[in-house]
Amino acid sequence: MKAVRKPDYGLDAPSAVRNLLIVAALGIISLITRLLGLWSRHDAIAAIARPLMGAGLGCGAMGLWMIYDSKIGKLREREYFLDRITWRGDERVLDVGCGRGLFLVGAAKRLDTGGAVGIDVWNAEDLSGNTPSAPLDNAMLEGVSDKVEVHTGDARRMPFAEATFDVVLSSMALHNIYNAGERQTAVREIARVLKSGGRVLIVDMRHLTQYAATLRDAGVDARCVQGVVSSLLSLLTFGFVRFGYVIGSK
Repeated sequence: MKAVRKPDYGLDAPSAVRNLLIVAALGIISLITRLLGLWSRHDAIAAIARPLMGAGLGCGAMGLWMIYDSKIGKLREREYFLDRITWRGDERVLDVGCGRGLFLVGAAKRLDTGGAVGIDVWNAEDLSGNTPSAPLDNAMLEGVSDKVEVHTGDARRMPFAEATFDVVLSSMALHNIYNAGERQTAVREIARVLKSGGRVLIVDMRHLTQYAATLRDAGVDARCVQGVVSSLLSLLTFGFVRFGYVIGSK
């Protein structure tokens, strides 16, 4: 019997996952040196291996969580976030930084007569297998290929006219624009292509308050939502990760 293909939305931040697992492996090696009694005979080994054990445990847990979230967790999270929008079914949707189509396809599945457009620069460092064909392949596997199209495009210079889309989405993409001014430009572009009465949803791990402020400056009534999990992650990462979402309407 031929195996049924399932959608594949890739591994997020594959380089980061690789590095975390390398540190985890070093932690396991350090534990082995302790079990073999090498610490008591070699102070230098103990001095290096002791902190590596702790780091390896933390990095290993984070790496495994990122793998789980990429393969299972983010599919569930997608539905939660898309439920924040009340859908009619006839919307014209844009997914900014669509990657392999997680939110793009999720939105298309909620449409009857509408359509979903994705744009990306296809950076494989941010998502494994990030190519223009990947979201189209996933759309076909999820039965919505007739509602999906993709374009190569930069969020800071979108190739669309003003007031083109009823809904604009972006998930875990804008933080990859490292310059703060250019991130603001991308958010203003989101506001520009959004129709009057349209809705915007930005999910990200950083810069959420800045996104909301920029949207408000551009005429979008936007608010930032961060829960208990976000507060915990912010504490554990010394403010580096502030996971949540921005939602608004124009």
